[in-house]
Amino acid sequence: MDEVRPSSGAQAHGLSPLFPPGLQAIYAECRRLYPEQANPLQVTAIVKYWLGGPDPLDYISMYRNVGCPSQDVQEHWHYVSFGLSDLYGDNRVHEFTGSDGPSGFGFELTFRLKREAGETAPPTWPAELMQGLARYVFQSENTFCSGDHVSWHSPLDNSESRIQHMLLTEDPQMQPIQTPFGTVAFLQIVGVCTEELQAAQQWNGQGILELMRGVRVAGGPWLITDMRRGETIFDIDPHLQERVDQGIETEGSNLSGVSAKCVWDDLSRPPEDEEDSRSICIGSQPRRLSEKDTEQIRETLKKGLEFNTKATLPPISRNHTFALSRKDSLESESSAAIIPHELVRTRQLESVHLKFNQESGTLLPLCLRGRLLHGRHFTYKSIHGDTAITFVSSGVEGAFATEEHPYAAHGPWLQILLTEEFVEQMLGDIQELGTRDETKLPKEYSWPEKKLKISVLPDSVFDNPLQ
Repeated sequence: MDEVRPSSGAQAHGLSPLFPPGLQAIYAECRRLYPEQANPLQVTAIVKYWLGGPDPLDYISMYRNVGCPSQDVQEHWHYVSFGLSDLYGDNRVHEFTGSDGPSGFGFELTFRLKREAGETAPPTWPAELMQGLARYVFQSENTFCSGDHVSWHSPLDNSESRIQHMLLTEDPQMQPIQTPFGTVAFLQIVGVCTEELQAAQQWNGQGILELMRGVRVAGGPWLITDMRRGETIFDIDPHLQERVDQGIETEGSNLSGVSAKCVWDDLSRPPEDEEDSRSICIGSQPRRLSEKDTEQIRETLKKGLEFNTKATLPPISRNHTFALSRKDSLESESSAAIIPHELVRTRQLESVHLKFNQESGTLLPLCLRGRLLHGRHFTYKSIHGDTAITFVSSGVEGAFATEEHPYAAHGPWLQILLTEEFVEQMLGDIQELGTRDETKLPKEYSWPEKKLKISVLPDSVFDNPLQ
């Protein structure tokens, strides 16, 4: 449980010699921006995370920002988190590894909310939003990057607002800082509509953020969130959709994988066969993935977009964790065995059936048009268990699926190679999936000559393992 209180003046000015150095370093950056607000209101975790409390952020400070009239930046509330970085340096929360690398997770969150007329104090709901994101980071040990997006599926303030998802970008005013425990960057949460989230998925988050900076009511130069905004940037300026379409056409999508509700079945396996002999091993040793593709596909199996119908991210097992979004070029500290050691055989499959829930199904056109037609790959990782489906194009070197054997599996990881000609055919057949309109389920798509079937099914099929 949190409480709201003014911060201590002595602490805010760093006068106490016992004041934690990491906390003091963030306060110093806040004082640089707000020298007249030495005692901002703070949301404080009553029971600290390191004492068993539920909220990872020790504090969230809330400042009144007058904006910047010369840049047409409106007045707003500015929220800053304390706790994703190492505040204490004594291993109570984060392992102290020295001052050369990142402090804790290496970043803190910020949020800019439009100040409504007559408001004398900042709303406190953004603090719980930030705590929710922080819980995800602590539970998954995945960090956020500028350009990432968060699929939230609920108004950020629990109202009737259209602002139901988030993008992340560098805070326009707060500079990265060096603390005794490492470096800290400041990532700003930007509220977006569903249509803007879709555009970020289909193209890339940075591109959409840049378009939003040019639209005052959608955020303007400092990307200030207005929960009362009723129009998307595409409603405000229809020409922006052309910019997105052109970007997708020329650059493709930067989203390389998602975690989703999905299942695959080997239709060539006899139903009565209880042994793991759905197919024989490929005779020749499968080609090794290129280093880049190995890193990206394996990392995608660890990290991807988290699909949720609730506004709170669920606990995620450390061994199967996913960031909420990834860019095309993924950096990985380690590509340790993602696939269990016993699953070393590559099995070729004659016929496969892919099953997705509706939200996952709507990303199939993105997968095909934005990724495979640009010579890339795209991975669906099931949120239930270890199942994964990776679509690859002929241009992905070293995939263990080949044009001769387009369906191949390593244990629960299925890889499907699709030729450009087949991709074009599929896009024509499934184009209705590109919209998020409610459609009558199930939807069935079948390509008998390719021995491929895709079903889009209700969520209940995936949520109830007995179905």
